[in-house]
Order: sequence, then C-alpha cells, then structure tokens
Amino acid sequence: MKYTLIDEYQTPAVADVLDRLKKARKRWHEDGDKNAFSLTATTGAGKTVMAAAVIEALFFGSDDFDFPADPGAVVIWFSDDPSLNEQSKWRLSQASDKLTASNLVTVMNSFGREQFEPGKVYFLNTHKFSKNSLLVRGHDPDDGAIEKDGMGERLMPDLRSHTIWDTIKSTIEDPDLTLYLVLDEAHRGMKEGGGSGKPTIVKQLINGTRGVPGIPVVWGISATVQRFNDAIAEMVGHVRLPNVVVDAKKVQDSGLIKDTINLDVPDEIGDFATVLLKRGTRSLRDISDAWADYMKEQGEPDTVKPLMVLQVPNAPDPKEISTWLDAIYEEWPDLPHDCIANVLGEHRTETFGSRSVPYIEPERVQESDWVRILIAKDAISTGWDCPRAEVMVSLRAATDRTHITQLLGRMMRSPLARRIPGSDRLNAVDCLLPRFDKRSVTAVVNALMSGGDTGEDLPLRRVLIRPIEVLPNPAIPEAVWDKLLSLPSQILPKRLARPVKRLTALAHELARDGLLPDAGKKAHAEMHKVLDRMRTELAPKIATMRAAVMAVEGQTLKADVASQGMTFNDFVEVADYAVIEDAYKRAGRIISPDLATTYSEHLAAKDQNAEDEEEALIGAHTDVAALGLIPEIKETLEAAAEALSDQWLNEYRGVIGTLTDERQEAYRQIQALSANPLDVFLARPKTWLQPTMAREANGTENPLPRYEKHMLCDADGLFPDELNIWERAVVEAEIEKDERVAWFRNPARASQDSLGVIYDDVDDKRIMRPDFVFFSQHANGSIVADIVDPHGHHLADSLPKLHGLAQYAEANGHLYGSIDAVSEVEGRYRVLNLQNPQVRSAVYAAASAKAAYLGSASIIYKS
Repeated sequence: MKYTLIDEYQTPAVADVLDRLKKARKRWHEDGDKNAFSLTATTGAGKTVMAAAVIEALFFGSDDFDFPADPGAVVIWFSDDPSLNEQSKWRLSQASDKLTASNLVTVMNSFGREQFEPGKVYFLNTHKFSKNSLLVRGHDPDDGAIEKDGMGERLMPDLRSHTIWDTIKSTIEDPDLTLYLVLDEAHRGMKEGGGSGKPTIVKQLINGTRGVPGIPVVWGISATVQRFNDAIAEMVGHVRLPNVVVDAKKVQDSGLIKDTINLDVPDEIGDFATVLLKRGTRSLRDISDAWADYMKEQGEPDTVKPLMVLQVPNAPDPKEISTWLDAIYEEWPDLPHDCIANVLGEHRTETFGSRSVPYIEPERVQESDWVRILIAKDAISTGWDCPRAEVMVSLRAATDRTHITQLLGRMMRSPLARRIPGSDRLNAVDCLLPRFDKRSVTAVVNALMSGGDTGEDLPLRRVLIRPIEVLPNPAIPEAVWDKLLSLPSQILPKRLARPVKRLTALAHELARDGLLPDAGKKAHAEMHKVLDRMRTELAPKIATMRAAVMAVEGQTLKADVASQGMTFNDFVEVADYAVIEDAYKRAGRIISPDLATTYSEHLAAKDQNAEDEEEALIGAHTDVAALGLIPEIKETLEAAAEALSDQWLNEYRGVIGTLTDERQEAYRQIQALSANPLDVFLARPKTWLQPTMAREANGTENPLPRYEKHMLCDADGLFPDELNIWERAVVEAEIEKDERVAWFRNPARASQDSLGVIYDDVDDKRIMRPDFVFFSQHANGSIVADIVDPHGHHLADSLPKLHGLAQYAEANGHLYGSIDAVSEVEGRYRVLNLQNPQVRSAVYAAASAKAAYLGSASIIYKS
C-alpha cells in the first residue's frame, strides 16, 4: 500500500472485511453457499483506500493481516455510473502500489474473453448491461438471437460467441476461481424502477438470471447501505454475514473530514443572491490567503488552491449565471478569468454572457488546480468529493434542501487529509444560502447534523450559522499560555498495538527529520541484543523448537483389504527449504518481517560453521522460525520495543515540537500506536469559530452571552459561548474570583487543542473532555491551572467519567491546583475534589454518580 491505514478505524475494518471474504470463499467452495455483507462508512472515511487494502491482500496476501492470497480471486467492481468507476479505478491505483493498469480493467464493448482472469478487478456499470449494449446482445431471447435447428445453440448477433453474462457464468462455475462482486455505492440499484417489475441489473447479478447463477460473494460499500441490507435479507440465495460498520466518531476524530460547517443566510426575505455571492467570494479569497499563509508558515509549497462551488438550479438562465459571475469578479478582480469550469449534465462548454466555461469531468476537478469556480447543479456525481472545495454558494430554492445537503456532504474532506492544529477556520467549510431564511435553514442544519437523507450518523459535526472568528486574547499573559500547553492530554490506546512496528516507524521518522541518523539500524541493533539474550536464556526450549521446525511429522494409514482393518504408523521426515521458509514467514508475522530479515542477516554473519552464505542464511531462518514458536520471546521483545520507543519520544519531544504541523502529526500518530500511549501536549489555539446567536425552536434568534478573561476573544475582548445552566453557573462564579486571570473552554471535539481524559465505558475505552480549565496567578507570579467539569449525575456515563477524571487526578494532580467535578444534586451544586485521595476512593467505591456526590461532595453554589 502507498498509504498507511488509519489504525483507529481503517485497519480493523480491513481486517473484518478480509475475515468475511475468507469465510464466504470457504463456504462457497465447500458447501456451495452464497454470502453477502456490507461495509458502511461515512463520506470521507476513505472507503476506496480500505477497499484497495482488501483487494491487494486478496490478490497478493498480507503479512500484516495474516491473510493468504486467493490465487483464484476475480473481482467485479460494479456501480451505476461510468465516471464513478473511473474515479474509483484511479483511486485504487493511487492507494496501492500493486494494483496497476495490468490488473485494473475497464470492461469495454470490445471485451471478448470467455472467462475472467484471476488477479484482476473488472469495472462494470449498469450501462454495459442495457438492452442495446453489445456485451449482452443475445442473452435475452427477445433481442435478436435465434436458436439453431433444435440444437439449442444460439446464433449470436454481431458475430460474437458469447455475452458478458456467459463470461460471468463461466467464471462462477470454474472450481478454481472465486468471483467477488463489489457494489460501489451499494444503496443504489436495489430498488425496482419503471413499474415493469423486472429485477434491476444489480439484483440479477446477485440472484442470477436466465441460467446464469448469482455471484457467490457480494460485498456492498456505501455511506448508507440500508437498502442493500434490506434487499439481501429478502433474497433466498445468499446468507448475510455480519456487516462491517465503521464508527463515524472515529472518522471525525481522525481529522480526515472537516469539523465545522458555517452557514450564512439572509436575515430577511428578498433576493440577496449577488450580496451573498460577493460574501462567498470574500470567503474564498480569505480562505485562499489563510491556506497560503499556513503553508508558508510550515515551509511547504502552496499546494492548497481552494475553490468555490456555485450551485445553480436545474434549469438555469444563462443570463442570470452571467450576472452571478460578474458579481464574483467585481468582488475579486484579480481572480484569473480562465478559472471557471462546469460539471453540468450537458457535458459541454457553456456560454454565459461573454464567458465560455469549459466542461470538466468531476473526477478531474481536484487535480486541476486552475479551477477556482465550479458551476454545478445537483450532487455533481455519486461518490465525488473535492478537498479543495472550501466554499459553496447555492442559488437553489429552499425547497431543494436535499440537493444542497447532498452536495455539501461531498465537500467535507480535509485538503491535507489531517486536522490543522488550533485553527477552526482551516477545518471548516462555508455554505451560503441566499434563497433561504432563518426559519427554512433549520431543516438544512438538522439534515447536516444527522446525515439527512443519506442516513449517516455524524455525531461530532458542528453546523454554525454566521459564526465569528475569535483569536488569542492579547490581555492574557504568555505564562498562562505556557501553562496550558504544558498540561498532559491523554489519547486512546490501540487494541492491535504492534510495538516492533511502532519502533520501526518511529526510527524512520527520526531519521527522515535528521534527529537520529541511522535510527533504523540502531533500533534493530537494540532488538537484536534482546533476541540474543533470549537465545541464551531459553537455549534448551529454542533447541526443542528448532528440532520441531526441522522435522515433518505424519502418519501412514495401512488398510488390510481382507480383514477390513486399519492401522496408523507414524513417520518423520527432514524438513526441506519450503517448509523452513513457511515457518520463517510465520515467525516474521509475529516479530515483524523487517526485524526477522535483519536478525537473520545478523545470525548468518556470525555463523562460522556454515559452508557458504546460503547455508548460513537457511540456518538463520530456521533459528528465527524457532523463536517465533516461543510466546515469551514475543512478549519480551515487544516490551523492549515499547520501552525504546517511549524513551526516544521523550528524548526528542522538545525538538519534535519545533517541526511543522505535518511532521508533528506523524509523531503523534506513532505515539498513539501503543496499548499504553504516552500523554501528549496541547497545540496552541490560533483561531476558533464561535456562534453568536442562540436559535430557538421557532426559528427566532437571541444573542449569546459573552464572557471576559477567555484565552480567545472577539474584537471586544469577550468570548461568546452557548453554555447550559450548569456551565453558566460555574463560569460566572469562577471568573469572579480575585485570583483568576484566564479561563479556557475545552473543545468538545477531538482536536489537538482539546484536553482529553481516558475513561472505561463497559468494554471499551473512550475519551472525555473536561469543560473548563481556569487559571490563577499567585503572589509569587506562578500560574496555577484548575480543572472544573460540570456534568449531569443522571447520565449513563456519569460514573465512568468520574472514575476517569479521578484516575487522571491521581496521575497528574501535581500539575494542577484543583481538579473538580461538579453536578447539581437535590437542588444544589456539589463539587467532588478529586485531588483528595479519600474522595477518589469514595468515587471508586460508589454505586452511582449521585451517591458519590451526596457522600463526598461539598456544596459550592446555590441554584
């Protein structure tokens, strides 16, 4: 793979999909059972990258996933849109270094193979199965094929010997092949259309048709596959395997998709198209400048060229569009005049006034950075996305909210495929709706928050209406910022931690940045020392395992025909090279393939008894294979790798903090690849987007309260925030204290400037984010931080979160003045002082959060 899978959700999803495919293949060849399942992941999760990893493992095998190759694997990649197929084909080749033009095949009308070849992905779409397609003519008796005189043989039109359906049938019926059907955007094509009652092409592929059996293994991929799942449940021929569902929260946490959508609507009814279009143009110019400044600050080339999507009605008036384009250039005269393109359904150059606007294929928009204004109608195309699309101005009517939310949902990818630390502005997309009002925009907000018509679950997406930008408060002393950035933040541990792989990755990054030359060699040298020591300490056990590797044991069955008796005789043969290499590869999957290679070379170089290098290397492979059979060696090696990684991360923490955001993120990801990850420090907030108005249920708006002393503020030095009644009581009481010099509203999202605390929730670990950090300045000038977290005691996660905060206080209390949990219990606000060991013990022992507050809390505020 060219890309590293995101460990939080892509790696386990790929593992689960491979597990389903392995079971489906086994059931098909052993029992003739057909199986189907789906992969569901929100838009922007990288479904095609995950698919590339799966197909690469299917064709070539994977040590990382301990998955053997399927030598008879044939994949049909099917969608209802040729352009979507081409986009998917391109993405697969970009994600995998093993999936190339030789094994990614677009099926054209000239395709003539009688059987699909193994190790290839064949791209097909609905149009290839239409009645007039050359690929299917002759399959339906009504389309012109006739039969010979009573022989049952078809006389095919166009001098063809077979149809694409015959190719599918031949492939399915070959016992040496396994045909897999991948349905891209699987929610489409499952519904009957036209009132004919005839099954859709997708259903014919799944169920079979006119003597062609259904495809044995079906894998649906989509952001929403409910229609696919319902259709599979109704089909008699396929067994539905458990679906693979990617947690949308983990996708949002990864930073691959943007955190915030900013909506601008007019305050009153009227035609404000040109006014908001000019505002959108200013947003495009400002975000372009912001990206240019950020890339310059990072010392990187200015590769992010934001564009504006101008969404027009289905029957646009060319004169009106010309007026809109004029408004754009009035606002930004320096915008190049050849930077406009269209993705309209007519697929042609359009003329709008004096401007000729060329058509561009949707999949080419992202790479064509000359495009800064893109004219579109609906959702452009299924599966389309463009990380450069930072601004959308929709000139559709309020009744077209579905088209608006579908298109906006395609604009959520982060341009650099990561969250920008401390900058809400660069982690947001702007949407301006001139033909909406405050009341009608509520439907758009609800749709975007819930996933709308797609049914996606998007729990962490923020939708802000006319937010303002708040910047670092110039009145806050630098010492307060230093204190904030020194506070430890926890990150979730990894279930599938691979310490040796983590060490190798860390060594690569340290060497790349010139922090530790030859770090890879040094890391492996330390691991070689560990393995050498273990070989000495466990010499007898290793000798036994080496003998086991060198011997192939079996039994001979002897059947006496006369007596009908059977006897078994044991035999032992000396293992050959193939057997040793197989055992060596299995050991490599345990201690990591890279380390197995370097340690084998290390052992071979020390072998004085071998006749030549080849014999020494075979002997070394045998030794490594024996090591892989001893569990203690894996445990000791991984502990040593974890310790060395943590040592280097601590040693180089300071200099890593001076690197670019991209490089710091690389180390942050490595730091997280642990069952017991080190704490991380917060990134400094640079700009946040804050709402200024509270929206009532009836659509009316009221100004939000603004507070002083916050670390980020508006032009008046105040911070607007929508606080609930508990939070408001805490903030108003705390900032009135004489010693308070600042406070920090801890972001609830998984950003680098948000302080996280781990807690156990049933069988899983999660992250809570305490609401507030308050800062005081003592007489000696020192800055003290206090955590205050108001939380409802009645909620299901209340007690687990209390436990997590208590454990955080136990580990890090020396860095704080106080760590308090607050809740309203029986009409009074009560506080648990988690710095107090007796209070922590009471919290751990409490049967409920309410009991903890009633038993160990002091009263601080009256409600």
